[in-house]
Amino acid sequence: MSDLIWLSDAQMQEIAPYFPLSHGVPRVDDRRIVSGIIFVIRNGLRWRDAPKDYGPHKTIYNRFIRWSRMGVFDKIFAALAAKGGKPNQLMIDATHLKAHRTAASLLKKGLFPVVSGEPKAV
Repeated sequence: MSDLIWLSDAQMQEIAPYFPLSHGVPRVDDRRIVSGIIFVIRNGLRWRDAPKDYGPHKTIYNRFIRWSRMGVFDKIFAALAAKGGKPNQLMIDATHLKAHRTAASLLKKGLFPVVSGEPKAV
């Protein structure tokens, strides 16, 4: 397959410091697994439909779940976004989603962070 995604050496060096340390048995190749995760998410595939070149789909899935719960991807995204600086433009997406009527009470309960600097109305 020529349309597979492989992270370059420079990209791996950029994100490797955020990977957790391996305990005991050495991990399967990080480049292969992270590239597989990106491929599956980018193409909207089921984990089992990941190309065999990335390794067993169960390994890709397990690594994604484990690292997501540990916040590894959040740290990587935050670090990469911080290097970009303040954007010159902001884009607004006109997508609209239906929300259940109980979703409005989540803001009152403080379950979502405040995104604007405006003071809260009481």
